[in-house]
Amino acid sequence: MDIQLGRGKTARRAYGIDEIALVPGGRTVDPNVTDTRWTIGGIERTIPIIASAMDGVVDVQTAIKLAQLGALGVLNLEGIQTRYDDPEPILDRIASVGKDEFVPLMQELYAEPIKEALIAKRIQEMKAGGGIAAVSATPIAAQKFGSVIAEAGADILFIQATVVSTNHVSPEGVTPLDLAKFCKEMPMPVALGNCVTYEVTLQLLEAGAAAVLVGIGPGAACTSRGVLGIGVPQATAVADCVAARDEFYAKTGQYVPIIADGGLVTGGDICKCIACGADAVMIGSPFARAAGAPGRGFHWGMATPSPVLPRGTRIKVGTTGTLEEILIGPAKLDDGTHNLLGALKTSMGTLGASTLKEMQQVEVAVAPSLLTEGKVYQKAQQLGMGK
Repeated sequence: MDIQLGRGKTARRAYGIDEIALVPGGRTVDPNVTDTRWTIGGIERTIPIIASAMDGVVDVQTAIKLAQLGALGVLNLEGIQTRYDDPEPILDRIASVGKDEFVPLMQELYAEPIKEALIAKRIQEMKAGGGIAAVSATPIAAQKFGSVIAEAGADILFIQATVVSTNHVSPEGVTPLDLAKFCKEMPMPVALGNCVTYEVTLQLLEAGAAAVLVGIGPGAACTSRGVLGIGVPQATAVADCVAARDEFYAKTGQYVPIIADGGLVTGGDICKCIACGADAVMIGSPFARAAGAPGRGFHWGMATPSPVLPRGTRIKVGTTGTLEEILIGPAKLDDGTHNLLGALKTSMGTLGASTLKEMQQVEVAVAPSLLTEGKVYQKAQQLGMGK
């Protein structure tokens, strides 16, 4: 339904995750027999949760541990891990400065060039440790370092930017990355994102995406919506992009997962995204709270170091438990930020969904609240993550 903003502009009503609720059906299922398996690029995982490719969230050891637990962690190939041979002192510096010093320090630290040898080294370290070498790069970096990533043996590559499309206008003399050609030529599956519309999702699927990431700027550490004014509330964005996935599947017989990315803090948020049709979620701040997380109790946005227009913030999330407690329990907190898998399985059981496919079909009700997705940072504060 269109809403009249004024004589010259109409807008479509869209819904955030906090504005919907899930409706129980006519049966229940024991959570112990629910099946949360899903597949991305031929890689099967038992937990549909991915740790964001953010420097305060995933390093080599975190990625290895997440893979061992049945989830997935994605390493940022344009961050601290590929600019410094020993990232530990750099991460210590980031955690030690005050708010006023933070952005200038980040711009200084991220001015250090990315080193091809470190890209290869980090990928090989993840594989040698028994992990899944899932890595992330912007389209520019993918174009520049694609051969290095391939030769190092990455298992899956996420090409991520604030907005990714197959129709990019570049300055004269600059050739944009041909996503379809890149996906076809790379030896590993390539996930593409981020987007928030049906049309762009369909274009990315037709380009050969192994998965599509949905969400622009809803996360607690991202300020793209405040700086750029861009985004669609996450429940509506996921539902729109899921429609493209289903149409693509009907035409081709190829099922490509949709990953809800950003603005998700609790187990309930994850359950709602899957009920909207997502196959998995990508989260950052909940894992940044884990003991041993590279952020040392802090979480910051990927675009924070931009020398031209920083679009990120640093939030103090603290440390609330181990990676295992946050992902699979047992929970030590009752706010929904521990045992995320347990929350999903319990919700599935209560709703009568035995599998993720059945969870995608549960009834969703609109339940507007005072807390909207545009205020996810305030939500993080309520959970003790923004203090």
